[in-house]
Formats: sequence, C-alpha cells, structure tokens
Amino acid sequence: MPAIPAKQPEHQIVYQRLREMILCGELEPGQAVTIQGLIGTLGAGMTPVREAIRRLTSEGALEFQGNRRVSVPVLTLPQLDELAFARLALEPQLAFWGAEKVSTEQIARLTEIDNEVNRAIARGDVKAYLTKNHQFHAELYAASGATIMISIADTLWLRMGPSLRVMCGRFGTSNLPDMHEDALSALRDGDAARVRDAIHADIAQGFDQIRASLSS
Repeated sequence: MPAIPAKQPEHQIVYQRLREMILCGELEPGQAVTIQGLIGTLGAGMTPVREAIRRLTSEGALEFQGNRRVSVPVLTLPQLDELAFARLALEPQLAFWGAEKVSTEQIARLTEIDNEVNRAIARGDVKAYLTKNHQFHAELYAASGATIMISIADTLWLRMGPSLRVMCGRFGTSNLPDMHEDALSALRDGDAARVRDAIHADIAQGFDQIRASLSS
C-alpha cells in the first residue's frame, strides 16, 4: 500500500507562499508591508508568518523597516551585476548537466511549460510569465541532480524576481527574454553544449533589460 504523503507544517506552507509572492513580484522592491497585513493576505497566524519573514530575511529576500514592517530590498546596479555574475556562472552549467540527464518525458514537460510561457507573453500576463519562466529553468536544473548548486541558484532567483516584475511593468511582455525554444531544440538533439549556451543567452538578455529598467 503506497505511503500517504505527510502534510506540510503550516510554517512551511506560509514560507513557500510568501516566497512565491516575492519571486513573482507581488511585493515590489521598496514596498513596505506590515506583518499584520501579511497575516491577513496569507490567512495564517502570527507565529508562522514571523518564521517565514525570519527565513526570507536571512536569505536576503526581505528586510526589516521598523514599526513591524518589512520590504523587498531595492537592487542597486552594482548588486545587479553581482547577481548576473553569479547566475551566469551557475545556471548554464546546471543546464548543461541537466541536458546530459534529462529524459524524453522531461523534455515533453519542459515543452509544455514553455508553451505556457509563450501564452503568458502573448496575453501580457506578467505574473504567469514570471511563474512559468522560473518553472522552466527550475525543472531543467532539477534534472542535473546538483542539489547544492540548485539551492544557490534558487536563492539568486529570489533576489531578482521583484526587479524583473518592475521591468515587465515598465516595458510590457512583448520583448521579454525567452531563449527556451533554442534550449528545447538542443535538448531534443542531445546537444548539452547548445543548451548551456541558450540558457546563458536567455539569462544575459534578461539582465540587460533589467539594467535598462533600473537605469531609467
């Protein structure tokens, strides 16, 4: 008889929900929110919300503002350059390793996710784009099995998600970075080096657009 999956504790559920809000830009950089407000938004108790805030503050995704308020940090251009350096060093290699191990079923799943990315871009749905774009990268990297590097990459995504949402809000979705089709073509051909290069180009293009947004 298959084991019944254990129910996640409330503090973990609240942490994941708040993390997703930050990752998808539901909390904009510099936007201060009260702890009481988050309790209402998340429909959770004080203790799990405080624990989620503590964890996300330690990850650099939130910062305390005083008066029981927190906010998403506003990225400076030098900090953006640091994030770009780190992501471009880690993620293309994760894509390369993932491409070496990915299954036919996983490629089909990645294709389905990229179709959802394209539909989100076409209808101007920024939140869906950010969610599915992250999912595409996360699932490709998960195929690598490199758990330490995946954890680091996921934290880096958390730091830049709100700024990507700001960029999308200023420039719309028509010119959003999406080199996924190149990566998928290379995956189908079994060419891990081309997958690595496509993901590198995808990330670099995204950072170029965020820099333009922050500079303006």
